[in-house]
Amino acid sequence: MFMIFVTLEHIFTHISFSIISIVIMIHLINLLVYKVEGLRNSSEKGMIATFLSITGFLVIRWISSGHFPLSNLYESLIFLSWSFSIIHMIPYLGNYKNDLSAITAPSAIFTQGFATSGLSIEMRQPEILVPALQSQWLMMHVSMMLFSYAALLCGSLLSVALLVITFQKNIDFLSFRESFFFGEMEDLNKKGSVFQNISFLSFPNFYKYQLIQRLDYWSYRVISLGFTFLTIGILSGAVWANEAWGSYWNWDPKETWAFITWTLFAIYLHTRTNQKFQDQGTNSAFVASMGFILIWICYFGINLLGIGFHSYGSFQLIAN
Repeated sequence: MFMIFVTLEHIFTHISFSIISIVIMIHLINLLVYKVEGLRNSSEKGMIATFLSITGFLVIRWISSGHFPLSNLYESLIFLSWSFSIIHMIPYLGNYKNDLSAITAPSAIFTQGFATSGLSIEMRQPEILVPALQSQWLMMHVSMMLFSYAALLCGSLLSVALLVITFQKNIDFLSFRESFFFGEMEDLNKKGSVFQNISFLSFPNFYKYQLIQRLDYWSYRVISLGFTFLTIGILSGAVWANEAWGSYWNWDPKETWAFITWTLFAIYLHTRTNQKFQDQGTNSAFVASMGFILIWICYFGINLLGIGFHSYGSFQLIAN
């Protein structure tokens, strides 16, 4: 029975990785060669198939291990890739043009590729939960944290793109208009937009204005979603810490960096909400761009050091 579960896990993993690789190729064809609407629809269906394949893997791992599959770095990376696929489908299911595909699809293939190729075989095996993880809070806390990482990473990368486009003078914005990055440049709902009172004539390039507007629109909403998940994750982790270690907060390295990350994105939301029209979103985008680094420190950095109460998340790369 164990070998059947292992075989099914390999099948689902390889199917999802293969499909998402094809999705990346379709995006590149649309960007570099020519735009084909049928290919774009195929890529969206491919991401749905990827989501279903990763879901199958997580379900099989859950059944075979007897606990929610978030006990080591390998499982958390697969879950992170699954989270990227969910974020990718949100605009698609809401009948919006998918402006997130340039971020979510490469992120999903990167995390899954690293999980399957960059970690040792031992790290990819299901493990018996250490006593600290044997709690009903495992699913709530860890899943919320990983959902927040996925959303905040996507929002941060969108902010990086906003900064690049704002300060880059030699970009063919008309080609961007037709590329898969931003879909059709239709008007968004202007409610709450920091750009709504700026005259189009104040921009030397109308398409540059539209690109910045859409990047600001999506980065703000994705980061807001991730910040909500991060808040829930930290609060549930505090309750779990009190049950496991007798204290709600221990200034463990993982807790400390999670708090620093939460503070920075709180500053982003405050800056983004109160920024002046003339800022064009750059001030808040700078803050969000720094958050990209903090997330990886919080997620990988502490695991790499293997210190603190969260040292069970440490990992080992494949030896060359």
